Amino acid sequence: MSRLRDKYVNEVKDNMMKKYNYSSVMEVPKIEKIVINLGVGDAVAEPKNLEEAVAELTQLAGQKPVITKAKKSIANFKLREGMQIGCKVTLRGEKMYYFLDKLVSVALPRVRDFRGVSNTAFDGRGNYTLGVKEQIIFPEIQYDKVSKVRGMDIVIVTSAKTNEEARELLAQMGMPFAK
Repeated sequence: MSRLRDKYVNEVKDNMMKKYNYSSVMEVPKIEKIVINLGVGDAVAEPKNLEEAVAELTQLAGQKPVITKAKKSIANFKLREGMQIGCKVTLRGEKMYYFLDKLVSVALPRVRDFRGVSNTAFDGRGNYTLGVKEQIIFPEIQYDKVSKVRGMDIVIVTSAKTNEEARELLAQMGMPFAK
C-alpha cells in the first residue's frame, strides 16, 4: 500500500470527519482519479514529437497513454479533424496515489521560484487542475534525452461536493498551497 493511501486511511479520513461533522465515513471526500493531459500541437508538422511525448508520459504514469485526436478542423493551425494532437492518461488506485506522492514530495519542490500551487484552480465541483510548464521536474525524465520541453495539465478529481472540502482534502494529503 502506498504511503499516501496509508495517510488518507489513517489520518485524513478522521480529521475530515471531525472538521465537517459527517454522519457516515462514506461521506468523506476521496481522490477518485488523476488525469494527465499532454497537448502536442507541433505533432501536426512533426509526428515524431507525439511518439516522444507518449514515451515520456508512459514513463511518468507507469501506464500507456491514449492518443487524443482533433475534434474539428482549424485552418489557421493547419489542423484537420481526426489528426493526432496529444495524449492523456487516467490514473486510479495505487498508481494514482504513487503519482500524487511523487508530484507533491519530489516534482513540485523542484519547480523554479516555487511558492506553492494556486488556491483558486478548483472548478466548483471539487476538482483541482494544475498546469506544469516543463516535464523535466519529474525524476524519471532524463534531462539529456529531452528534445523539447513540454507542459502538461494534471487534473485531480475528488468526490468532494465543494471547493472548500476538496482544498482541505488535498492540503491534508500534502499539496503545497500558496499562503
